[in-house]
Amino acid sequence: MATPIIDTHQHLWDIEQFQLPWLEGAGPLNKNHTMDDYLAAVDGLDVAKTVYMEVDVAPQDRAREVEFVIDMCERDDNPMAGAVVSGDPGSDGFEEYVRSVADNDRVKGVRRVLHTPESKKGTCLDDAFVRNVQLLGELGLSFDICMRPDELADGVELADRCPDTRFIVDHCGNADPAIVAGTGNGDSHGREQWMQDMEAFGQRPHVICKISGIVARVSDPWSAHELAPTVNHCLDVFDPERVIAASDWPVCTLGASLAGWFTALREIISSRSENDQRRLLHDNAVQLFGLE
Repeated sequence: MATPIIDTHQHLWDIEQFQLPWLEGAGPLNKNHTMDDYLAAVDGLDVAKTVYMEVDVAPQDRAREVEFVIDMCERDDNPMAGAVVSGDPGSDGFEEYVRSVADNDRVKGVRRVLHTPESKKGTCLDDAFVRNVQLLGELGLSFDICMRPDELADGVELADRCPDTRFIVDHCGNADPAIVAGTGNGDSHGREQWMQDMEAFGQRPHVICKISGIVARVSDPWSAHELAPTVNHCLDVFDPERVIAASDWPVCTLGASLAGWFTALREIISSRSENDQRRLLHDNAVQLFGLE
C-alpha cells in the first residue's frame, strides 16, 4: 500500500479576489487556480493533507489572504490543514503584522520570495530582516527560503544568524535539474556551488529541505532520471527526518502534471527504505507542522 502524501506546498489563487502583480505575463498561470482544480489534479494520488503556500499577493491583501486560508483550513470539504503566509521581514510594520497572525495554530510560518527583480542580492542579511526572522523563531514560526540558487550562501548565513528559527529551503534550493545532472548549460547557478551550499544547509540542524519545484524547469520530453541527481543529493545531505515533499502546484504544471511529478518522485525514492520514504512523503510534515 502506497504511503499517503502530505503536500507541503500548495498554491491557490483567485484573481478576482486578490491582486497578484507577478501574474501579468505569467502565461498559463495567469488564471484562477482553485481548490476544485487542485482536487481534480490530485484525484487518485492519495494526498491526505496540504499546507498552503503564500502566493505573493499585493501587500495590502496579505491580511485577507490569511483570513482566506484559515477559513479554508477550518472547513471539512478540502485537505488544507495549515498555511505558510506572506510577509516581508525587512518591512516596517512586520512585527505587528506577524504577531497578529502567530497565535492562530493554522499559521505555521512565513515566506518572502527573494528571487524577484526588486530583491537585491543580500536582502536577507539586512539587519532589520535578520531581527524579524529571529522574531519568527521566538513566536514558533518557520521561515521559507526561496531565493536565486546562486545566492544560497546568503541563506546559509541567515540560518547561522537565526539559530532558533526553523528554516525550510524551498524547491531543492531552486536548482536547475539539468545543471545538476550535467546535461544542461544554464547559467542560473553552478553545479558544484549548488551542491556545496545545499550540503551546508544540511549541516544546520534547524534547516529542512523541501523536495519540490524542480519539475517546473524540465524540458520536453523529461524523465525521473533527469530529476534524480537533484533529489538524491538533497536526500543525501539532509537527515531523513529533515526532508518534506511538495507539489508546488500549479507552478509545477509549467513542466509536468502534478501526478507526473509525484509519480516521478516515488520512482526516484523507491530504492530507499520504506521508513525513509514515509518520512519524506508524510511523517516529517506531520511532525514539522503539528498536523493531526
